[in-house]
Amino acid sequence: MKRFTFLSVVALFCFGLWAPVSAQDYPARSVQVMVGFPPGGSADIVGRLIMQKLSDVTGKQFVVENRTGAGGNIAFAATASAKADGYTLLFSTPGIAINPSLYKKVNFKIEDFTPIALIGEAPLVLLANAKLPIKSINDLVAMGKTKPDAIRFASSGNGSSSHLAMDVLRHMTGMQYLHIPYRGGGPALVDVMSGEVDVTMLPISESMPYVRDGRVIALGQTGVTRSTIAKDMPTIEEAGVKGYSSTTWYMVLGPANLPANVVSFMQTQLANVLQMPDLRDKVQAAGVNIINGDSAKAKEFLDSEYKKWAALIHASGTVIE
Repeated sequence: MKRFTFLSVVALFCFGLWAPVSAQDYPARSVQVMVGFPPGGSADIVGRLIMQKLSDVTGKQFVVENRTGAGGNIAFAATASAKADGYTLLFSTPGIAINPSLYKKVNFKIEDFTPIALIGEAPLVLLANAKLPIKSINDLVAMGKTKPDAIRFASSGNGSSSHLAMDVLRHMTGMQYLHIPYRGGGPALVDVMSGEVDVTMLPISESMPYVRDGRVIALGQTGVTRSTIAKDMPTIEEAGVKGYSSTTWYMVLGPANLPANVVSFMQTQLANVLQMPDLRDKVQAAGVNIINGDSAKAKEFLDSEYKKWAALIHASGTVIE
């Protein structure tokens, strides 16, 4: 009996020592960070900047994987169904809050995620082919009222920020357009420049080089205020659509029921690197206004975005099969 008691105490003592150390060891191997859009897009660029810095600072590997398709739904569903151990995370765009209302069926719910950190937000830019007789928002709206398919609009994918931002514009102005979803903003932009399609909406960081050299015309940016990297470009509201605003944003999440030590580690490390001048400069140069919100702020923001888009999508009647 004494031998059993002694061994039991030793075992409990060893377990007690091992458990906290195991928790503190996160991450003990590389962490997969999913991005729902192709390489070269804004989510990929910003996500890689942050995850590379996180890897450099912590000595751990945070590896971005582009799990593309269905407006981000493939990456969202893969994260939602992943084991809640912190080794599968998501660098998300607004689709995670939009798509449950926009798509007739998705394989995830908003409750399937643990918000970790709200990184920041950035405006989009409404871009038009330079050879079109469209030089302003008013021109675009007028053309969009002539017939339903007068304007060929290329989005970066069904349910993407560009798709929904344009659909809000349609709802507010009464214009119409033919929606052509692409697998990412880069291919959409290429076809706008070639004249295969007429207009697109892209994050401001992707847009500015092509606006500056005249390959496309900027009709306006979608934020409430002008971006610091495009102070000479009016907002769409300033250009004539009162009350209009729609930005893209970036958030890090994991599956539901993510362990508290994982959330704490990621939240602390992300807050740390986002305060570093070299990373801040690069992220801001990508057009992102850094928010650096903790998990509580991220959850509050995600819930509010979900409710906002659910109401807007219901009002617009837009549904994707």
